[in-house]
Order: sequence, then C-alpha cells, then structure tokens
Amino acid sequence: MKNLSLMLAGTLALLAGCSRPGGTGNTDAGTHVAWSRNATIYEVNIRQYTPQGTFKAFEPELPRLQKMGVNILWLMPINPPGIKNRKGSLGSYYSVSDYLKINPEYGTKKDFINLVKKAHELGMKVIVDWVANHTSWDNKLITSHPEWYKKDASGKIIPPVADWTDVAALDYSQPGLREYMTDAMRYWIREADIDGYRCDVAGMLPVSFWHEAIPILQKEKPLFMLAEDESPRIHDTGYFDATYSWELYHAMNAVAQGKKPATAIDSVYAAEVKKFAGDAYRMRFTSNHDENSWNGTEFERLGEGARTFAVLSFTFPGIPLIYSGQESAMNRRLRFFDKDTIPWGNYPLEPFYKKLTELKSMNNLLDAGNAGGKFIKVPTSGDQFVYAFLRQTAQKQMFVVLNLSGQSQTVVLKGSDFAGDYKETFTGSNHTFTKGEKLMLGAWGYQVYIGDYQKK
Repeated sequence: MKNLSLMLAGTLALLAGCSRPGGTGNTDAGTHVAWSRNATIYEVNIRQYTPQGTFKAFEPELPRLQKMGVNILWLMPINPPGIKNRKGSLGSYYSVSDYLKINPEYGTKKDFINLVKKAHELGMKVIVDWVANHTSWDNKLITSHPEWYKKDASGKIIPPVADWTDVAALDYSQPGLREYMTDAMRYWIREADIDGYRCDVAGMLPVSFWHEAIPILQKEKPLFMLAEDESPRIHDTGYFDATYSWELYHAMNAVAQGKKPATAIDSVYAAEVKKFAGDAYRMRFTSNHDENSWNGTEFERLGEGARTFAVLSFTFPGIPLIYSGQESAMNRRLRFFDKDTIPWGNYPLEPFYKKLTELKSMNNLLDAGNAGGKFIKVPTSGDQFVYAFLRQTAQKQMFVVLNLSGQSQTVVLKGSDFAGDYKETFTGSNHTFTKGEKLMLGAWGYQVYIGDYQKK
C-alpha cells in the first residue's frame, strides 16, 4: 500500500557488523518450502505489463522470465477493485470489492487458472497479493456484515488510514471475519493451485489472525508466505517465510545519495541479526510497486549506482525481488490508479539480472536463510565508500566488493579471510587474492568472485 514503508519501518539500533545465525525468533531451518531457498521473486503488475493488461497478454512473457531465472511470480491483487470512492480512473489495486472474483479487466477465472498452470509447467511458483486489512466501500461485506468493520465514536465505518479514503478498515476482533477471510484465501489455493500469498500491510492485522489462518492454509499444500511488514513478531511462529527489509532499502538510498557512509549497511545488518531468527528470510529490493510510484524509480534514488545496489540485494543474506520493468531499465514512475503501460524497449538489463539469478541459484552460498553461506565483513582502508564481504560455506566462498560511490576508489583489503583463487562472475577473469592486497574499483564498480573455500 501507498507509503507503507514510511509508516511501518522500525528504527533499528546502530550496532557493529556481525554474521548469521542470530535473532530471538523461533523460525527453524526446514520450515520453508525447499523451492524458496535459492529463489528470486518477480513482482508482476498485470495492469501495466502489457497494453491489454490481461492474464492472457502476460502469459507469453513466462518463458522469458523463466529463462531470466525467476522462480516465484508475485501477482499484484487479482480481485476486482471497487468503484465507490475510487481514486483515478481504474482505482487502487488494493481496494477489493470481492475476494472470490477476478478483476474483469484482467480476464476470467479460467484465464487466471491457465496462467498459474503454465507457470507451473515452466517450473515457476505463483503467489498472490492478498488484501486482508480493508475492502472497497462497495464490497458486499459492508452491507451483509457491517459489524466486521472498524467504526468511529459515532458508529461510522472508517478507513484504516486517513489518506486511504478509497478503502474501509476491517475489524479482526470479529471471529466471523477471521473465518471468512481464511476461507477466501483457501478458496484460491483450491481453485487455482496457487503457491502462497504476499500479505498486504500484514503488520496492521493482529498477529493472532495469521497464527490462526496460516496453519489452516498450509494444510492445503506447502506454501510460501511473504508479509509486507518488518517486525520480528511476524516471523515468530515460523508461518511467514519472509518480510520486507525497508531498513536496508532506506540505507541503500542514503548511501547512494551521499547522506550516509557505506558502513551504514553494517548497522542495519547487525540490528537484523539481533532481532530476527537466522532462518527468517528478509526480502531485499531496489524497487517495487509502492517505491516506484510514490518514491521514485531506482535510477531517481540510486542514480548510476542502481546496478551496484542490485548486486548487493542479490548477494546479501535474504531473498531478492525484481519489479516489473526493472530488466528494461525502466526509469519512469508508473501511475498507480490509471493505465500506464511499461515501456519495455529491448530488455537491456535482462542479461545482468540473469547473471544475478544464476548466482542466487548456483549453490547454497546464497540460500535465503541460515543454510546459506556465512556472512563475513571484509574491512578495507576505504570503508566509507567501499563495501566488501564474503559468503562462505565449507566448500565454496563468494567475495563481493562494491564501490558505493560515484568516484573511483583504491583500497587495501584488510585481514586474510578473502585470500585465495577466484573467478570473477561478470568478466570471467581469474584472480588470486593475497593478504594486504590493493584493489582498484571504478565509480559504482562491482565485482563478485567465486572460489573454493580454503581453510586459513
């Protein structure tokens, strides 16, 4: 939802860099579906993806996305948006008028089922955006069950946030609502064989609802659950697999704009390790539908460092996200309430993202949870601008060096954890690193080296 990151992102403590596992939650290894561990999520904006804006028009894109290395398709809400109090000509994706129907602008229920089936045939999974916190003002529940809505002192139904005038807030103190919403979510698993949900503003609902609903949904099939939230409590049951990492997103923006040094990333990560269980997935991203429309494209926020921070989002502990159009270097804010087709061009960044998804899936170095390679920060003589780290298992290690500035940097690598023989991912060149080595990086330069682990 609009501007949610500003509302729900918690303030994390400034701590020294450290490595996983850690945290206080109880998400245990093995609770996630196996296919999620080395996965890349791709957010699909059906409305803006093609001139037609339909499931059928999007379906031919599936083989291209599969070749690019996408594993999980996150479809923005598939339900029809409301008309009453609508914003813009088409309304918000997140103003649901009927949880059991398909947005007719996108096609039919059969079209949706066929899309999921085709994705499955190509080895991809599909999760659906679910808006459980609020409905449109013309959702039939308002008249059939007005007791399920939040009200002001005068008894008038209210929006969840003053600015969200196109939606009405649901009241989860009502047992009937909890049962209805769980059944509605179960409906799409049964009818379309979807593989999970991205739960909109999940933190605005009582955690107790998710504690009740998700185990019921998981009985249908093993699911992947993504919460639009950034609090450790949402992970505590182990039912949600992943949460947003807005703090890292904001830190990347600040570093790119010269407002913070690169070491700000250490502070964010150290706080995460303290707060979250080692196997709690954190979703890393440089863009999504909210950020693109309301806060600017990755090029507006990250400038020429957009690719460099994308490399960070894929190699840092967590699960990465690509938003519709990023592979075409889309430098345009898409209108949120109106038709605004993505200008695709010739997919100039598709090879770049394909290389990143290959890194993600090649081995368990970049596993999203605690089975991934241990994170080891590599200090340099220029840590204000250069961010370097290892991902290390008993067999392999990845050495990532990023220049998070617009000026060339020459730094001395400190310590010896990185020493060894490697092949650089983007150039294919071989390199042997030794203790005390001096390294030169161009403006916004990024280098990712893969080598055998050599016990020091």
